[in-house]
Amino acid sequence: MQHYHSLEEVSLKDSWLTIGVFDGVHRGHCEIIQKLVQEAHAKNAPAAVLTFHPHPATVLTGKEMRCLTTPDERAELLASLGVDAVITQRFTRDLSTMPAHEYMSQLKTHLGLSHLLIGYDFALGKGREGNAPRLAEIGSELGYSVEVVPALGDESGVISSTEIRKLVSTGNMTEAAKLLGYPYSMSGEVIHGAGRGKTINFPTANVDYPKEKAAPPNGIYACWAKLGNERFMAATNIGLNPTFTPERQIPSLEAYLLDFDRDIYGEVMTLEFVTRLREEIRYTTVEALITQIHDDVRQTRLILSTPR
Repeated sequence: MQHYHSLEEVSLKDSWLTIGVFDGVHRGHCEIIQKLVQEAHAKNAPAAVLTFHPHPATVLTGKEMRCLTTPDERAELLASLGVDAVITQRFTRDLSTMPAHEYMSQLKTHLGLSHLLIGYDFALGKGREGNAPRLAEIGSELGYSVEVVPALGDESGVISSTEIRKLVSTGNMTEAAKLLGYPYSMSGEVIHGAGRGKTINFPTANVDYPKEKAAPPNGIYACWAKLGNERFMAATNIGLNPTFTPERQIPSLEAYLLDFDRDIYGEVMTLEFVTRLREEIRYTTVEALITQIHDDVRQTRLILSTPR
């Protein structure tokens, strides 16, 4: 799979394409992506996905939108579904005001667009003029066809990135995983922290995660920690560590890996959030904190050892 960061880098022929932010690449997204890949490959055509960064809502509203996936994470998930090319285009105000015909002409030039799959509510271009009928009209002129795919829903309704962000923001990691189709995760390099965990026999790995990621609320979580192809149970804290650093403003992410003793500074760790154990609490004594951590570790082991 090729991951491009601008249209100008790309030169495809007869591509089948879908366009969208696809934040999280959740179960609803997978429906359209799998259809795209299956039908494109049946025609011996490349399956391409055009996505955007930063999130259009951030550019259009001026309010920061924390994302479920970084561009690289998104591309990796799309590659796992069989996509041949991912184009992550920088979203700007100028792009948002480009007429639909002009934009589709660019896609025809760089992607050799032959077939476009879009969601039921998709629109692009100035004033969202490029809805399904308009894109089909342009397609009859430029030489591509348009297919509209209905939204995938479950018992809770239509699956959306917005709903998943709400679940993550409230710490409901179990429901978030159901809609995503996989556990929500945060990744980053293991960096040096204050080293307090070692002093109480609970050394933690501090993860330098991308601050553009949607973070669960402060608290303790049962997680799977992934290092390359290895996986370990981890009692994970995201928060301000108020027992030791009540003045801290920016949450840290640190994980105590069970049955683990290795120097992993500089390695990339991924933490998959399974469930929230409790909120973060400031303890009056270190002894009380140690007692609680023992209980957190016991709960983490129990939860992750139980088939789900």
